[in-house]
Amino acid sequence: MSPRKDSRTVLITPTLNSESDIAQSDENQEELVAVAASVAGETMLAAIVGKNLRTHRLRRGLTLERLAKASGVSRAMLSQVELGRSMPTIKVVWKVARALELPFSALISDNKDSGCCVVRLSESKLLTSHDGRFKSRALFPITGPRRVEFYELLLAPGTVEQAQSHAPGTVENLVVTRGELELTIERRREQLSIGDAIIFEADVPHSYVNRGNSDLIMYLVITYAERNL
Repeated sequence: MSPRKDSRTVLITPTLNSESDIAQSDENQEELVAVAASVAGETMLAAIVGKNLRTHRLRRGLTLERLAKASGVSRAMLSQVELGRSMPTIKVVWKVARALELPFSALISDNKDSGCCVVRLSESKLLTSHDGRFKSRALFPITGPRRVEFYELLLAPGTVEQAQSHAPGTVENLVVTRGELELTIERRREQLSIGDAIIFEADVPHSYVNRGNSDLIMYLVITYAERNL
């Protein structure tokens, strides 16, 4: 409702006349809180990625220009990410991690030590593709680079996600829990249905395709070679 103006500005609070009005108001408040939490989480993750990117780049003595050339990500984009002004897509993080010879988690880790950590859904680290049709949620505590990572992947209907080759020795173990997956590993193509699992060497180009009419959900475990830690 718009504010009513006379000699001063008066803010009018709507009156809730029924239980349904109150319930609807509560639902709206919950939605606002969820949106605010999502924005706050994305801002925090952008800052974490930016800090980690700069740290690992400087450790390797790389300029932004050299890293841009090695990763295929523009210098301008890398600069914005380092400053925490831009939340990179999944593909950008993968490209940079590959160029720096780091596991994916090295760039999204907040480096907090903990003997036990519950990963709440509302606090999960979520990365998306540029168009938002491919989403990756970390299902492990982001406490630093690790040899094994665990993700929930969501692929919208009709989406093709091209994955670059990972570092030598990287292995992916994937299981489908909803929908149908068409997985191409270099020139080999596999069709996976609900409950089907596959393990493959991921140091070659591969792609995930959802040709169905509903969301595809997969769970992925990535294991890196020892030398990447």
